[in-house]
Amino acid sequence: MPPVNRLNPTRAPSSESSCYLLEFMREFPDDEACLQHIWRERFAPDGEHALCPRCETERTFKRYPTKDKRPAWYCQTCGHRIHPLKGTIFEKSSTSLFLWFYAMYLITSTRCGISAKHLERELGVTYKTAWRIFNKIRNQLMTQDDEPLSGEVEADETFIGGTPPDYPKRTRAEKLALKATVFAAVERQGRIRAQVIPNSRGVHVRGKLHEFVLPASIVYTDEYSAYDSLDVRERYVHRRIPHHARIWVDGTTHTQTIEGFFGNFKSGLTGAHHSVSHKWLQGYVNEWTWRYNRRKSETPMFRELIETAASRTV
Repeated sequence: MPPVNRLNPTRAPSSESSCYLLEFMREFPDDEACLQHIWRERFAPDGEHALCPRCETERTFKRYPTKDKRPAWYCQTCGHRIHPLKGTIFEKSSTSLFLWFYAMYLITSTRCGISAKHLERELGVTYKTAWRIFNKIRNQLMTQDDEPLSGEVEADETFIGGTPPDYPKRTRAEKLALKATVFAAVERQGRIRAQVIPNSRGVHVRGKLHEFVLPASIVYTDEYSAYDSLDVRERYVHRRIPHHARIWVDGTTHTQTIEGFFGNFKSGLTGAHHSVSHKWLQGYVNEWTWRYNRRKSETPMFRELIETAASRTV
């Protein structure tokens, strides 16, 4: 006898997957299952009883077939309708909820990200539809929280953008215009916050660091002049590593954590997307920081994303 039953496949104990494909297909086999999930998450945990805004108390709700394609549940007492998709990223979308859920599954099941073209091929939709799905998920579900960082924090900035063949011949202003600046700060063994900033001047770098990191934290940076006044004006304990002297680690003083994140981010952009416009770069930053901040979470990323989609109004 084989070690497993091919008619009833299960996830192997050694698998690193938190939600593998067959589990997803069993729970969300079609559009109706996805709709019922949203209805239960948002309004009726038992699928039948929900708070009626008109009656101002809990009532029984039922769904009836109507000519209107917009799904709704009706209060059995006053007839008030509740539309479970109203206010979510699914509202006014003619794309199947199953495809939306499958897109979220694909996005959260990879470490390096996927492109809209890959999503187009997987879902069988147009590129315009795949891009719209991806854009809404990145910018409305994978948003960063406002909780500041503390403790031991590494901060750095990086440049995102290509170098065309005539790059050496261009002026300094033209070279800077080709690249976008991303500032990020990360707690060691903790969370990260990152944002696209206008440029790498000190006023923008220090402003974001002050926004991201609580005073009295230990901040590790390189020798860039924008960080010169951190320990005096911003009340941080400032530690610097002199990269210009080719020193990368000096005891506990280093910026390896934040540079590792930037390395993974750039590799993902190059491998999956090849190039990203400055206009939409923040969405990609949100995606990578969202995934990084949940790397140790016991809740599967897919579960958290669909719960956010069901609970967050846009």
